[in-house]
Amino acid sequence: MVPDVEAVVESRVESSVARSGRAAAGSPARLQPPLALHLLGTLRVQRAQEPVALPASRKVRALLAYLSLAPRAVQRSHLCELLWDLPNDPRGELRWCLSKLRGVVDAAGTGRQVDPAGTGRQVDQAGAPSRVITDGDAVRLDLSGVSVDALQVLAATQSGLATLDVAALRTLSTHFDGDFLQGLDIGRSAPFSAWVVGQRRRFRAAQVALLEQRVRLLEPGDDETVQCLEQWLQLAPFDRRAHELLLDALARRGQLREGDEHLAATARRFEGEAQDWAPLGLAWRAAKSRHAGPPVPLSRAETLVLSHPNPPEVPVAAAARRASIAVMPFADVTRDGALRGGLADGLAHDVITRLAKLRSVFVIAQGTVFALDSAQVGAEDAGRRLNVDYVASGTLRRERGAVSVNVQLSETRGARIVWAEVFSAPAGDALGVLEAIGDRIVASIANQIELAERNRAILKAPESLDAWEAHHRGLWHMYRFNREDNEHARQHFEKAVQLDPTFARAHAGLSFTHFQKAFLGWGERTHEVERAYGAAAHALLADEQDPAAHWAMGRALWLRGQVDPSLTELDTSVELSPNFALGHYTLAFIHAQSGDPLAAIRETDHSRDLSPFDPLLFAMLATRALALVRLGRYDEAADWASKAALRPNAHVHVLGIAAHCLALAERDDQARATAAQIRLQVPGYREDDYLAAFRFSPDAEALMRRGAKRIGL
Repeated sequence: MVPDVEAVVESRVESSVARSGRAAAGSPARLQPPLALHLLGTLRVQRAQEPVALPASRKVRALLAYLSLAPRAVQRSHLCELLWDLPNDPRGELRWCLSKLRGVVDAAGTGRQVDPAGTGRQVDQAGAPSRVITDGDAVRLDLSGVSVDALQVLAATQSGLATLDVAALRTLSTHFDGDFLQGLDIGRSAPFSAWVVGQRRRFRAAQVALLEQRVRLLEPGDDETVQCLEQWLQLAPFDRRAHELLLDALARRGQLREGDEHLAATARRFEGEAQDWAPLGLAWRAAKSRHAGPPVPLSRAETLVLSHPNPPEVPVAAAARRASIAVMPFADVTRDGALRGGLADGLAHDVITRLAKLRSVFVIAQGTVFALDSAQVGAEDAGRRLNVDYVASGTLRRERGAVSVNVQLSETRGARIVWAEVFSAPAGDALGVLEAIGDRIVASIANQIELAERNRAILKAPESLDAWEAHHRGLWHMYRFNREDNEHARQHFEKAVQLDPTFARAHAGLSFTHFQKAFLGWGERTHEVERAYGAAAHALLADEQDPAAHWAMGRALWLRGQVDPSLTELDTSVELSPNFALGHYTLAFIHAQSGDPLAAIRETDHSRDLSPFDPLLFAMLATRALALVRLGRYDEAADWASKAALRPNAHVHVLGIAAHCLALAERDDQARATAAQIRLQVPGYREDDYLAAFRFSPDAEALMRRGAKRIGL
């Protein structure tokens, strides 16, 4: 069980980063000398800067490290499973270990009692609150005011290393005195061993990210830069970016012989791992041309590169258009875990296939990631070897009739965990588990990458954006659903398609901005409808396999009044990618107005399952309300519509849906208040404006007019 890093950062790090002046009165930080835990390297504990003798028991030390990183209290049963392989008395041994642990973290020995002052807290023999807190079957460590090197590193990576200066990065780098819990391994404790391996990989990735950020801020070619690059390559020997930067630094320093030797040694190492080193040869040749003055003779390694039957080419711009991801095989951590080819591998294959069908990110093929996994290459190292932006990895566990999958998505270069979640499903047939969990994993990964890319793009200067970044800058504005942001979105999408006319998603985004102008009355409707249709047609011409292109065409055809062809396009979008949440939502949107209301409810529920935090969540909720109205379930409709209206980016027509649903449910005061809110937002808004935006069936339109009449809209 790997702790949720977001929770670790929230619940642990603050006290570890600032250990003075933050603890509440009466906390261990006030009553005990300052305590420091060093987990990066050989485990060490210091109290008031003096070393604390650690018990000889490896399990006590393992327990200290595990509880230090645990984001919340841990059940005793889990600790027993983690550290003991069928002991005679696991709970008795755990109690003994906890008593020894108190001797390490509590200033006054191993004793423990209830506070005589009547606070109910557990205190040590000197009356100071004990750091080892037991509550029934749960155990946790109170780290108030404690300095923990590993938590400080996690805090920095989660906050973003780019926010730190060189001095802060140097300080963080001093925490690394070796691998996480170096030398602390426990035979016959497979779950703990797996946890330690995972933590070592994670902190090694964080150390590499620190070194990479230092290199970015240091002067190219100076001594500290070269030293950082050499340390970086010791930790990640197949990271091409580090090799390229080191070769450039050596060329700057005029160390051509050292560069030739480095390239030759690297070529041998890459060949030994069946990896292509030819691009590094070209990088070295280019570095010498930049920095070494007149042309220099080719080295033997460069001669081999240039005589390569298929010499590597400079990547084309389109290759950088999409974010890239490697989905590593999931580890089956069930006791007596499954052999290769079981449910965990099937889930990884399913996620890779479904992500590729979305066509919103570049996905590394299954064969490559499984080969790296078989070679014992961890997710973080794999991400750097493959030079991808993101890596997804996780574990699968089967117990007590259920399957749970712990997944996390990490940025490769920054070592920041973007998202982590645990998904569960009944352990029925394998296909059912893949369907239930796989859908949610794929949609979550796609949404989190899109969110991260949008946030990254909004921080860049508009004139520096490439097509991919301009597209995501457009999405950031588009989802705000107001006239000004929609215009900004249109400009960014137009820039994206100018930079790359083959970028289907940018054409689809441009179509959506014209859809908004037509639907919300921000422009001449007929003109905007045709512009929405034209942009959707360009999206299909660019990539007919992209579900977003068919989604854009479906919406444009609906604007034109061609409902059946619209549904056909939307059906195609979800056939191409069953995880495309917006396709399912838009099917619901059309069915809710004039088609099958039960189908609308199914589709909108599915879209929310796939994307529970979608920017269009307000529309998904409002669509469900419309379907319920047509079924005569007015109270339910009013509840759902009210939720939709409360969303921060809900536009005026969603408020209109809420007003009508509330009126039909005879909640007149709420309905009139919503109608007043509408007129405040859009003065002169009337029933005809509302009805003109939608394509209601005659029965639905009659219901809407009845509601409007009741509140005078």
